[in-house]
Amino acid sequence: MMRKLAAGNWKMNGTRAALAELEKIAAAHPEAAVDILVCPPAPLLVQAAEMAAGSPVMIGAQDCHYEPSGAHTGDISAAMVADTGATAVILGHSERREDHNESSALVRQKARAVLETGLTAIICLGESEAQRDAANTLDIIAGQLATSVPDITTGANTVIAYEPVWAIGTGKTPTTEQIDEVHDFIRARLVRRFGEAEGRAIRLLYGGSVKPGNAAEIFATDNVDGALVGGASLKAEDFSPIIKALEATA
Repeated sequence: MMRKLAAGNWKMNGTRAALAELEKIAAAHPEAAVDILVCPPAPLLVQAAEMAAGSPVMIGAQDCHYEPSGAHTGDISAAMVADTGATAVILGHSERREDHNESSALVRQKARAVLETGLTAIICLGESEAQRDAANTLDIIAGQLATSVPDITTGANTVIAYEPVWAIGTGKTPTTEQIDEVHDFIRARLVRRFGEAEGRAIRLLYGGSVKPGNAAEIFATDNVDGALVGGASLKAEDFSPIIKALEATA
């Protein structure tokens, strides 16, 4: 039985004092019915992993380099992420694709490095508002999916997150029909590429202005196996209701 996943992306937010939120999240979900993952900034990974050890909360990173080591100032490798105690890495987030000009081909290289290190890859896909307005959403998703996801992907090592760019941090949320359309499309493509069993074992997350007030409706949508949450994951009082809404569907 696939365990659903509530993942929090803290982005460039939080100092060591913010890690107290991890203890609050763990205390609110001592026997969580879903997987809980929090991805703080890289400088907090070691302390976060130490604090979360033995609790239902897992720790992930927000990015990594595709090379195992070398002259890449400011970057961290998948092996370095694993050494902190983290177990997953977010890859291809729209903010990385836009702010750092990351291509799907680069995301694929990073994902392969993550998987070969034994970590879980959370690969993000999503269209811009202009692309949606031009009715190009499914074409964009198809291209990103084909190019970003490596052939060694399995249900055990990879999560796909659909994050419409126009809904991230804007307060805008697609209709459940729009979310359903894209998630069904991704599922069908995964099944066609990786086979029925593996294609259905890959968890599909929705991300983009997920909040306590809309989480239950989103999680009731077919082929939504959890969420990648941004700002609402920074505080336990906001993230916990989202986790509980997901647990209600588990």
